[in-house]
Amino acid sequence: QVQLGESGGGSVQAGGSLTLACAASGDTFNGACMGWFRQAPGKEREGVAIIYHRNNATFYDDSVKGRFTISLNAAGNTSYLQMDSLKPNDTAVYYCATGRSCYGPGLRFLGTTYWGQGTQVTVSS
Repeated sequence: QVQLGESGGGSVQAGGSLTLACAASGDTFNGACMGWFRQAPGKEREGVAIIYHRNNATFYDDSVKGRFTISLNAAGNTSYLQMDSLKPNDTAVYYCATGRSCYGPGLRFLGTTYWGQGTQVTVSS
């Protein structure tokens, strides 16, 4: 089993920045990819960003391109989501995920996927 622990959520005014972190522990593996998803009240969970371990290729939802940056630490077991120029509609619970197989351009994982518990991000206008 893989456990994912998220940190870094909080409240910020529009235009501000936050950095989320997701640390993998337990029966870790050098999973094929790590990613971030979010779910706003009354909406379905949506993909935000994915990064491939093998070449650090990154993929983003159009709504966050140019504002959010996903990255990995050198060991490949911690993912970061740097969020700049935050907007009120970025408000959501953010979840990190990892798995052996994913499709970056589609922002989705395939097969067994491990999820974090979620962290709240609130952006006020």
